[in-house]
Amino acid sequence: MYNAANIIIETVVFLPMAAALAGYCIGRKNKDRRSIFADIVTGLTFVLCGILAVQTLTGTTDGILVEIPYVCGMGLHFTLDGFRTLYGTVAAFMWFMTTLFSKEYFGHYRNRNRYYLFLLLTLGATEGVFFSADFFTTFVFFEMMSFTSYVWVVHDEKPESLRAGATYLAVAVIGGLVMLMGIFLLYDMTGTLNFSELAGCYDNYVLTTSSRIPEKKIWAAGLCLLFGFGAKAGAFPLHIWLPKAHPAAPAPASALLSGILTKAGMYGILILTAYIFFQNTAWGGMILILGVFTMVIGAVLALFSVDLKRTLACSSVSQIGFILVGAGLAGLLGKENTIALRGSLLHMVNHSLIKLVLFMAAGVVFMNVHKLDLNDIRGFGRKKPLLHFIFLMGALGIGGIPLFNGYVSKTLLHESIVEYVFLINADVIPAHFSTSFMRAIEWIFLVSGGLTVAYMTKLYICLFVERNTDEAVQKKYDALQGKYMNRASAFALTVSAVLLPFMGLLPGIVMDGIADMGQSFLHAEPMDKISYFSLGNLRGALISLLFGAFIYGFIVRFLLMRKTDSGERYYINRWLAWLDLENLVYRPLLLKILPFTFGMLCRFLDSLVDTIVVVLRKTVYRDEKLPHERPEGNLLTHLAACTASFFEGLGNRILRRKNPKKQDYEHKLALMHEEWSENTMMITRSMSFGLLLFCVGLILTVAYLFIKDVFGL
Repeated sequence: MYNAANIIIETVVFLPMAAALAGYCIGRKNKDRRSIFADIVTGLTFVLCGILAVQTLTGTTDGILVEIPYVCGMGLHFTLDGFRTLYGTVAAFMWFMTTLFSKEYFGHYRNRNRYYLFLLLTLGATEGVFFSADFFTTFVFFEMMSFTSYVWVVHDEKPESLRAGATYLAVAVIGGLVMLMGIFLLYDMTGTLNFSELAGCYDNYVLTTSSRIPEKKIWAAGLCLLFGFGAKAGAFPLHIWLPKAHPAAPAPASALLSGILTKAGMYGILILTAYIFFQNTAWGGMILILGVFTMVIGAVLALFSVDLKRTLACSSVSQIGFILVGAGLAGLLGKENTIALRGSLLHMVNHSLIKLVLFMAAGVVFMNVHKLDLNDIRGFGRKKPLLHFIFLMGALGIGGIPLFNGYVSKTLLHESIVEYVFLINADVIPAHFSTSFMRAIEWIFLVSGGLTVAYMTKLYICLFVERNTDEAVQKKYDALQGKYMNRASAFALTVSAVLLPFMGLLPGIVMDGIADMGQSFLHAEPMDKISYFSLGNLRGALISLLFGAFIYGFIVRFLLMRKTDSGERYYINRWLAWLDLENLVYRPLLLKILPFTFGMLCRFLDSLVDTIVVVLRKTVYRDEKLPHERPEGNLLTHLAACTASFFEGLGNRILRRKNPKKQDYEHKLALMHEEWSENTMMITRSMSFGLLLFCVGLILTVAYLFIKDVFGL
């Protein structure tokens, strides 16, 4: 039975998609009206998500299920709970803010109408992912989101953008196919893809039997799904698209790619952790190690980068690693995983909002300067107090500075590591990792926090403290005071920035309230109030700050900068180019090694079949006649030769040619027929022809099933 919540869910998902087409038509006639229309659609989506969030908080819509049947036989299923409405609202808010900013940012861009079309399509697809109730619905909108967001990456159609887009699309497509494989395995084993029905399925299908087959199947399904979701989240070693795609995409799109689309991947990983592999120590240990690698590698790449948006993109990789650490600890801690789960959830929300602020601030720099190299944009932020405030809020938030939102989530994540060490020493939980190993993980966590402080300090000082080495350029930057962004952009950036200290100043009210919304989705137990500003919790933040100051002072200023002959320092990229994982491993593997290997294998198999057929015909069946026994041509070639000879003789008589040279049409046509027959025989008896016929049959079968499903035949 339909009610207001059902209608709102379907509107939130499908209204932006329908509005995308309407906006495209409007934009062909009036670009200003198109921009206003997009603002209205994203603003309305935000309001509707806010209504759902309020209804969920009051308990009137929690657990509601919306079904749209007749979609590929399985139908689409959406549901409501605190986490879904929370992230649906966060996504809608970020889309609304970036759409307001997009009008000014794209003032001098081509293909703006195309951008707005795919902006709204991706909004609907993203909301479909977050409100999905089963893996099939998640997969449908996940793939739609991947393909529509690809257009953002290649928007300016420059060679580097097209290359980054190719990398992004390759990772998305391969990840999606592997994810689909995992969905098939999971459905074959459990008979369902619904998240609520899959809760605890590892225990149900593995621990209830002595056979190892169910365990292997469920692990195979889980790893396939992890590959697909991890590719979108940007987890190591599938993070290669983020440092390339974010700098190439326009800044509003980069904010959404980093802040929301990566969280769609994390959404899937949390489902695997909190439902299928709930409190599984082996799964938790794997996710923890994956998170540590992602956290460290992203931070190091960000520290070495000399490109503003690339630094922020690599930072996103690192912050995803922080979230994965919490998800891994949730599996290791068993029933004591509440702090880890809440820390992961809060850091997801914090990172989304922080990157919204930082990427839009980077967009302000780029739309004025059209450069991103730190040496070129140096000193741009001087005498610009509003931009200074906005960027500083984002930098302090992501650095985990007390009184800002990032501090709260990082404190919970750090405390979950400390809690694990305490509980294994007290023999409360089994020790999957040793105490010394987890102490090392704790220090890596704190050092990674210090790296975050160091690279954000690098960006802040470059933009707002240092002067440009070219005085003429610095004067040009100073002259932009008050004219570097319009009111709509200033509103979007300021509102987004003010949220960060507001959330951090009232952690017991705001942050705990946000974490409570995701409690049921994550299957976390209620938690006592935490004193976020106690000396014990402040200690971790202080250690990271000290590491950050040391890294900036001794590594950034001395190793990552160089002096000119005049004594001025400039930033240099000391990262070794050959360490690029994409160029070192993925492109040679996917574009050269694997195609060559499989091409040779397919050619061998194809030739093998043809060879077997020929050998059998000449040895066993002996159906090959000798050349002198085989009749030349057939009735058709004989009639065609007679006709040609007749017209040739008639032409000679009309033109009165003496001793004309006669053509042997019979023999020529017979040879052509023989050649055509041999080619046809080779094709029809080859494996390639059989595969082609199989594909045609498969397409016809799928078309028949689709028509039968749609028309109810």
